[in-house]
Amino acid sequence: MKKLVITILGAAALAAATFVYAQVPPMPEPTKEHEWLKQFVGDWESELEAFMEPGKPTVKSKGTEVCRAIGGLWVIGEGKTDMGGMTYSHLLTLGYDPEKKKYVGTWIDAMLNYMWKYEGTVDAAGKVLTLETEGPSMAKPGQMAKYKDVTEFKSKDHRAFTSSMLGDDGKWVTIVKVDSRRKK
Repeated sequence: MKKLVITILGAAALAAATFVYAQVPPMPEPTKEHEWLKQFVGDWESELEAFMEPGKPTVKSKGTEVCRAIGGLWVIGEGKTDMGGMTYSHLLTLGYDPEKKKYVGTWIDAMLNYMWKYEGTVDAAGKVLTLETEGPSMAKPGQMAKYKDVTEFKSKDHRAFTSSMLGDDGKWVTIVKVDSRRKK
């Protein structure tokens, strides 16, 4: 009798597990858009310029970033920049949402308590990723502003990044430029 109960319980557990696994959707397969993100993977050295006034860099610094892939669907970039003796850290996530047909991601850093949420596209040539977001205004504390972050792959070992904020006049104003080269 004991063997019969154990056999019945085992069969019931197997049936329950089969039912649960049958309900789990299949793992998503990376798309060509996910493959495009692999360009970010690696160790990078960067030179940064921040602009408080249009056209006049007020802060220049150097930094590093380590980017890695997660499961073929996401890229994470963790960076550090020396800002006048203080370390400025950031974390970038990038992926692709096939339903939205948009690249998506987030940005957090040690200077703001705000999580930036990105959506964007890659140009037809496959060289430029343009991400749009909204966040705290750098010009008007307490207000929100629109931003555009653009990464251009100039080669497999060189990328350029520009962050711009939409001004009251409807024109984009560059606030940060970063030139990154892959460590050899």
